[in-house]
Amino acid sequence: MRIVLVALAIVLFLILFLPVYFILWIIGKFNAHAKTAASQAIVRNAFRFVLFFAGTRITVLGRENVPRDEAVLYVANHRSLADIPVGYITLPTLTGFVAKKEIRKIPIFSWWMKNLNCLFLDRKDMKEGLKTIMQGIEYMKNGYSMFIMPEGTRNRGEETELLPFKEGSFKMAEKTGCAIIPVTISNTSAVFEEHIPWVKRAHVIIHYGGPIYPAALSKDEKKHLGVSVRETIIETLNKDRALL
Repeated sequence: MRIVLVALAIVLFLILFLPVYFILWIIGKFNAHAKTAASQAIVRNAFRFVLFFAGTRITVLGRENVPRDEAVLYVANHRSLADIPVGYITLPTLTGFVAKKEIRKIPIFSWWMKNLNCLFLDRKDMKEGLKTIMQGIEYMKNGYSMFIMPEGTRNRGEETELLPFKEGSFKMAEKTGCAIIPVTISNTSAVFEEHIPWVKRAHVIIHYGGPIYPAALSKDEKKHLGVSVRETIIETLNKDRALL
């Protein structure tokens, strides 16, 4: 029954808010920031309904660690389709997600993502991937945060055994000087992936870690930045399991 309610909520949002999307598109011609802020508020509330119907209870930890007056690079583990909704309803800053390029082909859904300054990464084309990273750098210079999941795909193994992080993603923080915020997301696979095709009640945790400023790191620390952030997330995953 939950899967029906979740699917219905998504479909109704995409249909009923289509006129609103076009209104925001017009607003964006004159005020891009207002368009982005309004779009994120709408999408955040839509995700709240989706997660409510899914029976998902969310515990948020460490949100006070996130600077509110500057763009940051959120770096998270990735295990579930629920990761992005959980992220969006808890983010304290205007933020675009970096998603795989295939999502660009999904009509209406991808339109809203563009309104949110989301980027579509081609993981197989290094040249196109670099262009995407450069666009992310421009967004961050303009005050918008970015959210990446540098495993590159959903981890289907043990929750605490993360896939290797792709170091290129961290360039957005290194080139802008923005803080990196490690984001640890626990137990989202219990919402859907552990019992496909059913959606079940679950308790998930999203934990925002303390900011890491690349400029304050040594040359060697910068070289192994991805490994260090990955280890931080693994450590937090192990600690947060006791809260589930």
